Amino acid sequence: MHCSLAQPKSKDFTSLLKLCSAKYDLKTGRQIHAQLFIHGFASHVVAMTAVVNMYAKCNRMEDARKVFDGMPVRDLVSWNAMVSGYVKNNMPEMALQMVRRIGENQWIPDSVTLVSALPACANLKVLQIGTSIHGFSIRHGFESLVNISAALVDMYAKCRDVSKARLVFDRMPSRNVVSWNSMIDGYTQNGNYKDALELYKLLLREGIEPDEVTFIGALHACGELGNLDVGKEVHKLAVKLGFGSNLSVMNALISMYCKCRSVDLACEVFKTLPQKTLVSWNAMILGYAQNGYPQKAITLFRDLQRDKNVKSNSFTIVGVIPALADLSSLKQAKVTHAYCIRHAFDSNIYVLTGLIDLYSKCGSVILARMLFDLTEDKNVATWNAMIDGYGSHGLGKTAIELFEKMRRGPLGPNDVTFLSVLSACSHTGLIEEGWKYFHSMEKEYGLKPNIGHYGSMVHLLGRGGKLNEAWNFIQDMPIEPSIAIFGALLGACKVHKDIHLAERVANKIFELRPDNAGYHVLLANIYADASMWDDMARVRKIMDRDGLLKIPGCTFIELRNEIHTFYSGDTTHPQAKQIYTQLDWLIEEIKKIGYIPDTKSIDDVEDEVKEKLVSSHSEKLAIAFGLISSAPGTTIQIRKNLRVCIDCHNATKFISKLTGREIIVRDMQRFHHFKEGSCSCGDYW
Repeated sequence: MHCSLAQPKSKDFTSLLKLCSAKYDLKTGRQIHAQLFIHGFASHVVAMTAVVNMYAKCNRMEDARKVFDGMPVRDLVSWNAMVSGYVKNNMPEMALQMVRRIGENQWIPDSVTLVSALPACANLKVLQIGTSIHGFSIRHGFESLVNISAALVDMYAKCRDVSKARLVFDRMPSRNVVSWNSMIDGYTQNGNYKDALELYKLLLREGIEPDEVTFIGALHACGELGNLDVGKEVHKLAVKLGFGSNLSVMNALISMYCKCRSVDLACEVFKTLPQKTLVSWNAMILGYAQNGYPQKAITLFRDLQRDKNVKSNSFTIVGVIPALADLSSLKQAKVTHAYCIRHAFDSNIYVLTGLIDLYSKCGSVILARMLFDLTEDKNVATWNAMIDGYGSHGLGKTAIELFEKMRRGPLGPNDVTFLSVLSACSHTGLIEEGWKYFHSMEKEYGLKPNIGHYGSMVHLLGRGGKLNEAWNFIQDMPIEPSIAIFGALLGACKVHKDIHLAERVANKIFELRPDNAGYHVLLANIYADASMWDDMARVRKIMDRDGLLKIPGCTFIELRNEIHTFYSGDTTHPQAKQIYTQLDWLIEEIKKIGYIPDTKSIDDVEDEVKEKLVSSHSEKLAIAFGLISSAPGTTIQIRKNLRVCIDCHNATKFISKLTGREIIVRDMQRFHHFKEGSCSCGDYW
């Protein structure tokens, strides 16, 4: 057309500009903008509005604003283009400023203006302005428009006023699937997962066909509720309606199954994906990590690194870190940190926070603190990770010092901070400090204690020997005590040998969860410690009758990139003969320097057999293996899935003294650092 010298019209340029906008072709768009000037359309309102749109779509709002400000004539479409452009370029404040200027220039906003302005209010969470726009829409008859109502639902939901969002939704004269999705999404955003699922079911009853967004919202709600049955129904319907190959829906399915603790089903979905996106990999890695499959999570992470089509990001690292922490391998923590530095993930605050937590859980609170001090823009989670790290290593006073430093800074503590502080107090026996911080939560910061904070206080009081005070504390709780709270007190009863209270607490536990084998075992051990063999036998018979199985204790140790697992009395290890030879020597030698085996909990066998049984506990086997498989003077680190027993704790102190080795033991509750015959916990755990 240009070569034939035909004179183009303004609509030719606007058509081309729309095409540039759709393709995000900034270079060609600029050329067409220049042609508009050459052909005398610089004052043409429709053509210049198309230029504004093009720049906005190409993320060039400065250029769009220059064109807009230079327009001699503007209409409402021009103003709306600017409002919409600011919203789409994540500049909601500028969008609302432009809306105000529309009124100042004697224009009356229309439905297009409102559809853009309401998401800006939602993003900024300015409920008052959003409510004003709602009032304007009612006065000018726009509320009945489906797109306006859907935008109002979304605005109210994002401003955390779900009840008003539902009122708008219920008053809508007609609702399309977008309207339903807005309300379902509003419920999930605000944690109203049951309401979200009910609305999803109502949508189906009313004959509305769900789309991709509907399924994602419903699956999110199922995952958060742990509702596997409904989740499976959503999966079945999604496949039936042709969404079986929709990556977004399939990724949501993976997350849902993982949150419902059905990792095998999540893995089936993951394997069937013809094209896995990074979201797919991240969801599956996190699913494995959160469901107790750390090795599978790490293996999958390595598989991802070999995939040439997909590259990991900071979310991948944040997902795999819990798996690495679960394995408690300091070497692997250092390798991961190096990987983060090489790929420039170490500037991400969430990755740094995860690495601080990882180093703490891998036994090196010193490296965690070094990284913490090097982190410039700390958030609340970063402080929490370090405070919790000190607490889990029995450094309660250091945890409190760090907490006090945090309080003096610009960041205020949240409920997780107080949970970490109270836990640190309970691990160290700082009862007075624990009470002070517990009371300060609500008084100073307006934070209501939750079940975790109450549990930490029961643990603190119980371990500190204030059993009756702990019992009365539970009775006075404003919320229903959980089984874990009674369990903490039962554990304290064992430590302080209070059989009478132990029986009362155990009865409460068995009312709540009669099928929990762990607490039956704990009660049986309390009876055994008191030589009440008939009562111990009675508890064991109940377990046999009800088919309750004790979780077997096991200990892990990593050497030369291989994890070795030991169970009590284990003889399956390839080096079993050398391990038991070393262990027999250790037991004989530490007896000479004061070790006396604790066999009080074993009945009906000879004393010599009792000693053999306790000497072959999984912790001792792992330590013996570590001693024969590592160079003299190196630190041995092991991890146990349950709480370390009293006899193993005592024996490990003597072994550290005998061998001159530092031995780090991570059990289900905390870290124990054994060195030169003493433990960092001060025998308080």
